[in-house]
Amino acid sequence: MSFREMASCVLVLATFAIGACAQDQAPAPAPAPAAAPTPSPLTQADRDKAMKYLEQTRQGVLDATKGLSEAQWNFKPGPDRWSVAEVTEHIAAAEDMLRGLIVDKVMRAGARTQPADVTVIDEMVITKVPDRSDKRQAPDLLKPTNRFGSPEASLKHFVDSRTTTEDYLKNTQGLREHAILSPLGKEMDGYEWILFIGAHSKRHTEQILEVKADPKFPKS
Repeated sequence: MSFREMASCVLVLATFAIGACAQDQAPAPAPAPAAAPTPSPLTQADRDKAMKYLEQTRQGVLDATKGLSEAQWNFKPGPDRWSVAEVTEHIAAAEDMLRGLIVDKVMRAGARTQPADVTVIDEMVITKVPDRSDKRQAPDLLKPTNRFGSPEASLKHFVDSRTTTEDYLKNTQGLREHAILSPLGKEMDGYEWILFIGAHSKRHTEQILEVKADPKFPKS
């Protein structure tokens, strides 16, 4: 579920949107496009569900990192594995990036091009994205660099950024009316990308718990 994959999806869509160069002969008239599917309305129950999910997954990060010592923050199970501090930094940086994708790409796109059962896609996001049986390398853009200065600062940045995401969910209209292709192989609307943000943090909370379950994880 990497940014590179999501960016590639956006790039493909942009490529298809580029008009062909003018030809010497006028092309034959294209058939009239089929009417776009009518977007499903976003209900208050939908907003409440997403808000609850964002709050639950935020608390999951806080619970998984509560009371850690410096040794526990920085323990790495192996040379190619991330520490809890590094995972937390990744979660915080990705929150910003994914919300930026919604604002700058999804909400500027058109409606779905194909009919879809949005409840099925909603559920797909919250079940498939956290599934760590499919592990991937993070893109360089989101690899840990100590960009926030300390694990505690990463955690604070995440909490503040999640509050911004929740405010965006509460105050933004038309979240079901814009959609782009996603790494799940489906067009996802703005609401589903917000669910994706929560699911991404849940995925990496599971990664933190894996680190803490390592037999060599410091006791204190």
